[in-house]
Amino acid sequence: MREEAVSLLFPRRCPVCGEIVMPKGELICPGCRKELSFVQGPVCLRCGKELVEKDGEYCLDCRRHQRTTEFGGALLNYNEVSARSMAQIKYKNRREYLDFYSEEMVRALGGKIKAMRADCLVPVPVHPARKRERGYNQAEELAVRLGRRLSLPVYPKGLARRKKTAPQKELTPGERLKNLEKAFTAEASALPPRSEGVILIDDIYTTGSTIEACARALKAAGVKRVYFLTVLIGGDR
Repeated sequence: MREEAVSLLFPRRCPVCGEIVMPKGELICPGCRKELSFVQGPVCLRCGKELVEKDGEYCLDCRRHQRTTEFGGALLNYNEVSARSMAQIKYKNRREYLDFYSEEMVRALGGKIKAMRADCLVPVPVHPARKRERGYNQAEELAVRLGRRLSLPVYPKGLARRKKTAPQKELTPGERLKNLEKAFTAEASALPPRSEGVILIDDIYTTGSTIEACARALKAAGVKRVYFLTVLIGGDR
């Protein structure tokens, strides 16, 4: 009864068009689902990007740059539609859209997640000042939803962001990683004891520099294997 009342007062809105979802009970408009570009194989064995070279094993970025992570996966290709939806989550408090994305991630990436054999999920942190301004961390919100569906604990304090970095958009991959040097720290006491495997959770993966910086911090804290999951991922180039 309570859920029905909440639904009447705050009807579910579509993560693509923002209108009330019909039919009731769904998490996205059936027509809007077709506007999203779901990642299709073959994908890079390291980061999960769709491959331009269909007979290859790794994308150009993963061939060029060192990776501390074992492997990762993503739900959607980054495009105008998915980017607009994620901006609504990050800047307009549309956190309920993550209900759809987390459910789809478990459905589409379930086999890959199982192969990770992870102990827990660790969201990529935002700087405390940014979290105070926004009121939440979208990666943590996603991790909590995934944790419920996967029956995995979430350690939101497993990583901390100590440095407020410059925007990454205009930087090269090498500059991005340098920009993030020492931005993240991990404490063994804030992670499961003798942690074997950790899954990093973030909203967007482009060059991989943020995930790489976080993975290095986790490895320095004693984590043996680091994986990652994101909603969006950039293209192979």
